[in-house]
Amino acid sequence: MLSEFQAFILGLIQGLTEFLPISSTGHLYLGRHLFQLDEAGIFLDTMLHIGTLLALVVVYKEELFGLVKNPFSKTMLLLICGTIPAVIFGVLLSDFFDEISKTGITIGWEFLVTGVMLWFADSVKSGSKSMQDISVTDAFIIGTFQAAAIMPALSRSGLTIAAGLFCRLDRATAAYFSFLLSIPAIAGGIVFQMKPLLNGSAEYISFSSMLVATLSAAIFGYFAVVWMISFLQKKSLKIFSVYVWFLGTLILVLQSAGIF
Repeated sequence: MLSEFQAFILGLIQGLTEFLPISSTGHLYLGRHLFQLDEAGIFLDTMLHIGTLLALVVVYKEELFGLVKNPFSKTMLLLICGTIPAVIFGVLLSDFFDEISKTGITIGWEFLVTGVMLWFADSVKSGSKSMQDISVTDAFIIGTFQAAAIMPALSRSGLTIAAGLFCRLDRATAAYFSFLLSIPAIAGGIVFQMKPLLNGSAEYISFSSMLVATLSAAIFGYFAVVWMISFLQKKSLKIFSVYVWFLGTLILVLQSAGIF
């Protein structure tokens, strides 16, 4: 049974690592392993993602209200183009990647790949494109990187921020658009997870633990989004590269020793 303390910690992990470029899925796998909660699956994931979606809705409330008022805006077109690759990957490959996620056998390597992407992206000369300058092609490229993050320890925010920098977006805009693009992706993921919840095949979690997990993910997610957009304007992504390289290497060593 998931305790309120465990729910709080997992919510904290989800909220921070969903938006810091270090992979929320990979860290949640480690958190579950630490708490021996391998059975806590789809329902917990859904509530944690609802929490981070709430954080995004609060941060981007003005933009979302503008999209409702003007659904044929350029921003809406960019979000649609950026979401198409994730829809294709999700429909065609979700079962395959779900099996990989359950075993966790590849997460060490995926953390290392995330670090490489962040390092190279940070080494690219700063671009100057703002939100007004993002093209449909840029959005599709960034969305393709987002779709690749279906692998459990490839950071969605890390890959989309990196793609934005590769597309010559300025650093703040790369983070801003990355998080904005994550709204339909997270919302779609929640909808996709509804089937096992509705047919009663999901695991049971107490109402108190569910509430704690959701609120924890929402609160820490909100601060992570705001902080990351500000951080990227002046700071380097390479610190996150070093972190995920260390973590990935540690996991590979533990796996080779049969400990993890």
